[in-house]
Amino acid sequence: MYVCLCKGITERQLKAAVAEGNTEFRDLKQELGVGAQCGKCIPVALAILAEENAKAQLYYEVA
Repeated sequence: MYVCLCKGITERQLKAAVAEGNTEFRDLKQELGVGAQCGKCIPVALAILAEENAKAQLYYEVA
C-alpha cells in the first residue's frame, strides 16, 4: 500500500526502514522523505512507526 503519494513511499519501505534502525519519525523523514511535501501521510506513517516499534519492543522483551 502506498503511504506517501507525493514521494511514492510504500508501507513495506517504511517497515524496512524501521527494521534498519530508523525508529523516530525524523529518521524516516530524513531517510525516505515521508511527510516532506503535503503532510497527509504523516498520521499513517506515525501509526506504522508505532506498530513496528511496539513489535520490536515485544521481541526484545521475550528474547
